[in-house]
Amino acid sequence: MRWLVGWSSTATGAAGIGSAGAMGDDGETVHPIGSQLLWGDPDPLWAVGDWRPDEVRVVKADGQNRIAVLGTCGASDEELRLGLFTARGGALRHLTTWPGSYTAVVQVGRRVTVCGDLAGARPVFHTPWAGGTAYATAALPLADLIEANLDFGHLAALLAAPEVPAALYDSTPYDGVRRVPPGHALILRAGAREIAGYEPVASLAVAAPSADPDRAVDAVRDALVDAVRARLSAPRHVPGADIDPGPVPGMGPAERRAARGMPVPGIGADLSGGPASGTLALLAAGLPGRPGTVLGHGTGAGERLLAVTFNDLAVRGREAELQRAGALAANPRLHHVVVTGGEEVLPYADLDGPLTDEPGRSLIWAARHRARLAAGSADHFTGHGARQALDAHPARLADLLMDRKRRHLVRPVAALAKADGSVMVPARVYSAARRLARTSYRAGVEALAERLMRRRFEEPAGAVGASLAALTWARPGPAARWLTGEALAEVSVLLQGAVNRPGIGPGQRPGDHRARAALSRYAADIRVLEQAAEIRFQRLHAPFLDNQVVRACRDLPEALRVQPGARADILRTVLEGTGITDLPPGWGAPSQASSDAAARTGLRMAADDLMSLFGTPLLAEAGLVEARVVRKALRGAAAGEPLPLDGLADLVSLELWLRRLLSRRGTCWTGTPARARAVPSGITPRRGALASGGESVARY
Repeated sequence: MRWLVGWSSTATGAAGIGSAGAMGDDGETVHPIGSQLLWGDPDPLWAVGDWRPDEVRVVKADGQNRIAVLGTCGASDEELRLGLFTARGGALRHLTTWPGSYTAVVQVGRRVTVCGDLAGARPVFHTPWAGGTAYATAALPLADLIEANLDFGHLAALLAAPEVPAALYDSTPYDGVRRVPPGHALILRAGAREIAGYEPVASLAVAAPSADPDRAVDAVRDALVDAVRARLSAPRHVPGADIDPGPVPGMGPAERRAARGMPVPGIGADLSGGPASGTLALLAAGLPGRPGTVLGHGTGAGERLLAVTFNDLAVRGREAELQRAGALAANPRLHHVVVTGGEEVLPYADLDGPLTDEPGRSLIWAARHRARLAAGSADHFTGHGARQALDAHPARLADLLMDRKRRHLVRPVAALAKADGSVMVPARVYSAARRLARTSYRAGVEALAERLMRRRFEEPAGAVGASLAALTWARPGPAARWLTGEALAEVSVLLQGAVNRPGIGPGQRPGDHRARAALSRYAADIRVLEQAAEIRFQRLHAPFLDNQVVRACRDLPEALRVQPGARADILRTVLEGTGITDLPPGWGAPSQASSDAAARTGLRMAADDLMSLFGTPLLAEAGLVEARVVRKALRGAAAGEPLPLDGLADLVSLELWLRRLLSRRGTCWTGTPARARAVPSGITPRRGALASGGESVARY
């Protein structure tokens, strides 16, 4: 893991804070372990972890005006300097418009500004500490710093309503540690904090402005090309070059690297056969920048991009995608590697792993992804986020009705009717979209609170049923049905408290709001995946989650994105705009196989281990579930009952995360005396969750 951590104090001088660390409540001096100081008192900033030299840049105007950019940023030092001068006047948005994925921190006198991203893949956290405010790009270091306990209200909301911002708000799994919402920045002035949005919000009073589809797709192409070029322009790195133990009898350099679990030098990409990974692989291979191995390492033909395809031997159904991947890999600029995996990399097969900053559904898939990424490159492109950024959330049909664009509903509704085979589908979908368009945000959240209180989780089945269920402001999560009544009541209280906050409403149309929430939730899970499946010295790049790519995708007209096959058509046009036209037949076709098949097979294979895991679960100690209820659900799902597998994945991953957190012995801070870790007293059995829920509502 890599993060930055800083501090803004009320002190005007060096008292209490300096380059050696910060003064805690008990008078001890603490500082983050494994850190490099970027600037010192009175508001110090550290970079923690295995950052590459080119990933940490600091540009100074003078002793009190400077900017730090951590991550992959396509801006030059001169552009950073100009950005610093502009930020002195209070402008923030331009700090988030450079190509790449990064976190920008600006210090102007005693004012410190930390910008989060739009998707939520690079979040910012903060907490009060020692009379000021500590901030970081990871929540666990701050939880260690204040010895935070678990926030059970957040954990309950994470299971009951994971895609409802009103339920999660700014909370984290750690009590007292807060999250800056996507599209916002944290501004600190001598310890005092403020959260400010830097992205304009469209008005609900008038229809959305008409956008030219061709120009919007061109903007997506330009943003993707700039995002890929920013990675190709960065310095190349040889993984572990400084720790290579030297020749080993019978082993060449590649074998030694594989034995140490290190990636191949150079640039690589996933090549699943789908349109997102294929687009990035072809862009990276076709742009100037020598996308292959580092000069002087490997073979003389080392200018090819390493394309990695995962072939699942345990679950069939993706043969067509594998064929398309092979056809794409025939490009002479690609070097194709097929990684096979059997039952040993099925979901739930490996319940051991590293502790991540937060829980996430990806924990049960980590071994599967790690097997693929181990064959990847030091810099590896992934297509994560393309579906959430480009596809139309079903609730966007209500947006079209609000903008009086009914004729654009014909094709998507006709596609649903064809899939369902019922002539009643158009009327049902139109009625649900119209009802959502006429429902206020407050009413939608209150309806969810009522559903949770009354335990109403029945939803129609099939593609049409999923679309109808999504045509609402907020809906229960797939794991909500297995929570205790007390936990559901607590989340209901949180939702009722949220609608009573000043300025109620997201300021967006329902479809836009649901799409942004889904992207934020997915980006948070991808962040968990990167930490759980991390390969040493490897960097994963997800350009579809970059700020500029997200902005370009949001500017796509609703009428374009709701059409069937829109994502594949948009990405095909993106490739054609860069001169890539030779795509295999069926490129962009939806997969006939589902990840549910792998999840169900893995669950059946790991049934005994999961029964043991939920013998005495920590979730039951926390009052969130009853162990016998979860065990019954796991047995039913393994036997083939039609239960929501995503909900079971949420339960298992949260239980795994809690066990890893409580078995942890280290801490992110050192000093005199040493700091205690987060959750120092473990999980205390809960009594009266509604009372604690009332306390949780106070934060709203």
